[in-house]
Amino acid sequence: MQAKKRYLILLSAGACLALLFYLGGVELPAARRSRQDRSRSGYRPEQPWPHYSDPLHGFVPWDQTDTEDYNLHISARQKRDVNRSVYRGKRCRMDSCFDFSLCQKNGFKVYVYPQQKGEKISESYQNILSTIEGSRFYTSDPGQACLFVLSLDTLDRDQLSPQYVHNLKTKVQSLPLWNDGRNHLIFNLYSGTWPDYTEDLGFDIGQAMLAKASIGAENFRPRFDVSIPLFSKEHPRTGGERGFLKYNTIPPFRKYMLVFKGKRYLTGIGSDTRNALYHVHNAEDVVLLTTCKHGKDWQKHKDARCDKDNAEYDKYDYKEMLHNSTFCLVPRGRRLGSFRFLEALQIPTTVRSIHQDKILSLRQQTQFLWEAYFSSVEKIVLTTLEIIQDRVLEHGSRSSLMWNSHPGGLFALPQYSGYLGDFPFYYATLGIKPYPKFTAVIHAVSPLVSQSQPILKLLVAVAKSQYCAQIIVLWNCDKPLPAKHRWPATSVPVIVIEGENKVMSSRFLPYETIVTDAVLSLDEDTVLSTTEVDFAFTVWQSFPERIVGYPARSHFWDSNKERWGYTSKWTNDYSMVLTGAAMFHRYYHYLYTHYLPTSLKNMVDQLANCEDILMNFLVSAVTKLPPIKITQKKQYKETMMGQSSRASRWADPDHFAQRQTCMNKFASWFGAMPLVHSQMRLDPVLFKDQVSILRKKYRDIERL
Repeated sequence: MQAKKRYLILLSAGACLALLFYLGGVELPAARRSRQDRSRSGYRPEQPWPHYSDPLHGFVPWDQTDTEDYNLHISARQKRDVNRSVYRGKRCRMDSCFDFSLCQKNGFKVYVYPQQKGEKISESYQNILSTIEGSRFYTSDPGQACLFVLSLDTLDRDQLSPQYVHNLKTKVQSLPLWNDGRNHLIFNLYSGTWPDYTEDLGFDIGQAMLAKASIGAENFRPRFDVSIPLFSKEHPRTGGERGFLKYNTIPPFRKYMLVFKGKRYLTGIGSDTRNALYHVHNAEDVVLLTTCKHGKDWQKHKDARCDKDNAEYDKYDYKEMLHNSTFCLVPRGRRLGSFRFLEALQIPTTVRSIHQDKILSLRQQTQFLWEAYFSSVEKIVLTTLEIIQDRVLEHGSRSSLMWNSHPGGLFALPQYSGYLGDFPFYYATLGIKPYPKFTAVIHAVSPLVSQSQPILKLLVAVAKSQYCAQIIVLWNCDKPLPAKHRWPATSVPVIVIEGENKVMSSRFLPYETIVTDAVLSLDEDTVLSTTEVDFAFTVWQSFPERIVGYPARSHFWDSNKERWGYTSKWTNDYSMVLTGAAMFHRYYHYLYTHYLPTSLKNMVDQLANCEDILMNFLVSAVTKLPPIKITQKKQYKETMMGQSSRASRWADPDHFAQRQTCMNKFASWFGAMPLVHSQMRLDPVLFKDQVSILRKKYRDIERL
């Protein structure tokens, strides 16, 4: 009896197990492996019953998307084949796919292939090439080049785009310097096409580096490729608008907490992400708007939410939302990249912060990043080149502080020094102060014929300053150097240097003999007392990143002529301090020489004019601040105009016209007007106050 029961139980269990196998409820290990294998080769298993308690799906990479539309067009094997063919050098790194020897002789120079006749180039790609050709990195000699850039337009590799360049594979392979892409840089914004949007560029990039928008993590080669933002064809080539953050609000919250406004893709890649936004939208402080209206046949795919979403979408103004939001959402679209990234940076907004105490600092940081690296095509391209240069010259690369703090990596050149304390921007961060002495550099252009000449009086007055370490006389005169005994005896060293090629720009060369942080730049006929020199240096110590000095000038916009104007009128408003009597950091000598293009410096040298204007443009572009004017005696204008060595220069009408021309030429190169107006003048404490003169430190200034 007991045996019968055991057999019946065993038979029932076997029948149940067979039924479960038949219905597919249990899988053997072999069956599980078989199903996984089929899934890898493109087979799509049935979707599990959804859990309504968790309606939002977690993020998965696009190549693992399991949607019906996607797998209908491309299989997993095809995707692997595409990636394998396009990124054959997927394991490339700088040490394996880059020839450093090409950069050792001439440094980091970039060669752009000559444009081939009949080849069409989009405006955006032409802007990229023009930026490179106008930069300090450019060389027209491929034998001097460290990096090569194609003249073939590779920006838009969407086969449905009118900007698509056909037969690019053959054209690239036929380039005599291609060398399997080694030491080449390829710019790309769009790759692949509807409906799959793969990262296929349509040709084998070999060992070339990519500067690419919308590049997937699985294809990005760390410290080899450069990820760039997706920018529109309307993005300015140079300059660009400044960020819209004008002042801080406390508390830092705005009308909206989180906003987004854009297309909602009903099917295919990118649809899962934006289709889920309505779960978070509350129409109050979280406003995430999507529209179905895009494409010719959007109504064919219209779902139950489209009418409501479209109506809600039309109620809000996009710019108004961005200006009044604390955070901005940047979801992916068809491609990984989005225009929303740059738009969010400018406004400013951020997407990754949830800490209230950091909102203000993050908001300011987005403005810095926008203005330093993203506001124009020029900045995007130059940032890309600087990143690659840091990899090539790794021993002289920028620190994270240089990249992520003002003025940014484009203006902080690591070739100048490896020590942050040698730059004028990091004193406060490092908790240090500049060296407490200055070097005077006197620009001499007239022969020394009399012991009563202004240059000798100036030399004596400067040498008496308690802060003067040394005086350098830059001899740019056509006459031979005076004998040593012709110079007056001083308590500080006087070094006479014969100017290189006798040109104006030589006064701003980074001479190794300048060992102090501060440089007092002087014209030979400047009239300053020792007290004025001391006060100028004292003020500069509080503003080491700016130009501090006496003679001020200003600029204005001439609406009738539609050009910038230059004025020397003495008013309460100024935007420049002339370098004939000014104090600034020696780093600006290096930046003037190595950052500015040869074309601008040649213009200055040919005119023998405008070097002071160009230096003011440069410093204001770096600091985003005006110079600082300090107290000046009333007789300065008359005294300067009365000096014989420069009287003809200042009285010459062509001299003034040249300075007008310089203003507009410089503004054109910088892409905008960097000069900033100011009405601030710094005077000594108790200056002109009705108190005893004995209580005043700089008492001699009032007597002048």
